[in-house]
Amino acid sequence: MSEAAVRVEGLRKSYRSGFWRRRSETLRGVSFSVPVGRAVGYLGANGVGKTTTLKILVGLLEPDGGTAEVLGLPVHDPACRRRVGFLPENPYFYEHLTAREALRFYGGLSRMAGAEVEARIDPLLAKVGLEKAADRRLGEYSKGMRQRLGLAQALLHDPELLILDEPMSGLDPFGRLLVKDLILEERARGKTIFFSSHILADVEEVCDFAVIVADGRITASGTVRELLGRGVTEYEVAVRGA
Repeated sequence: MSEAAVRVEGLRKSYRSGFWRRRSETLRGVSFSVPVGRAVGYLGANGVGKTTTLKILVGLLEPDGGTAEVLGLPVHDPACRRRVGFLPENPYFYEHLTAREALRFYGGLSRMAGAEVEARIDPLLAKVGLEKAADRRLGEYSKGMRQRLGLAQALLHDPELLILDEPMSGLDPFGRLLVKDLILEERARGKTIFFSSHILADVEEVCDFAVIVADGRITASGTVRELLGRGVTEYEVAVRGA
């Protein structure tokens, strides 16, 4: 339990916005850890810094201060990136590709052997419920279908750690159940999952632990049972961050 797949200390990040380019602080000294082999939910309302945190963890953003390590390595270490699967909140795909072609493309980016990619494509598409749409152009995919393909992409290279930004966003009940089952399956395989959400019930169903963020600060963390025992509610997550 002491070993951490993700360790964040004093993370700070600000942006300039508006006509006067005033600086607004999104992360205000965020600190938390994610134990190896666990599913941890990162809970908070929209706009409180969840996506910013996740982008820092996968090396897409530079923090203004603090430190972040993934699997014991700095987030920009290439060896770290090869062991992480990432699903952004709104995954982008080339619309002229089919699902199979997209996964081949991402397998190449991950420097996977061609035979390994081919062996994983069909099982993964079946796992995310897209086997019947495998040869359709992605321009014809709905938002939910793209979300599920994004999850297949994150799983393609069999990473040790999955970092998922609102993985159930835009999904119908079937898609939400599918993603929850996938998270539980990967956790049972010993993988570590860290995902953001603004819905307490989603985290309650699949996670061991939760970290709650509000206004750029961590306001509560612990096992899901502990947080529920403290009376954390959906309202508090959405409005006050517990």
